Amino acid sequence: MIDSFTVQHYEHVSQRSFESVVAAFEAELGTVEDGALPREVAAAASRGDFETRIGGYEGRSGFMRFLTNDHGAWMAKIGAEAKIRSYVIGNPLVAQTMITHDPGVGLNVPIRVVIFQTTTGEVRLAYDLPSSLMSRLHNEDVSAAALKLDAKLRALAELATGAVA
Repeated sequence: MIDSFTVQHYEHVSQRSFESVVAAFEAELGTVEDGALPREVAAAASRGDFETRIGGYEGRSGFMRFLTNDHGAWMAKIGAEAKIRSYVIGNPLVAQTMITHDPGVGLNVPIRVVIFQTTTGEVRLAYDLPSSLMSRLHNEDVSAAALKLDAKLRALAELATGAVA
């Protein structure tokens, strides 16, 4: 099966430095990058226990980092200068509001975000709008939950960059 659909791509262009945007973004996130999620899943004795455990990893934004890729670090090793970090962020407690209605949601959650500096010095925070990614599922319950996720992500991006997309 091959399906085509439209995705909305957002870029928040910031007047702040790359380092400032990265710091502001990361300050709003919790993290499970150290393998905490599988440990907490294994340790949880009930739904309530799982929710409490996972909730403890949420940042102020309601998101947590699953993975950070510092592309600039490895680019430097090959002699190229770049300021670019990509992130996989999300929250299982938010994801479940969509995945319970359609497991196909799992293709697009957690969310991918990239912060980069262009060759002209502009700093951008970019992502594909979750509701547009979920639109191909044609599920009203997923769409309603994804719209709430859009708002959370947009608020985080605006806070980190000081810019509206």
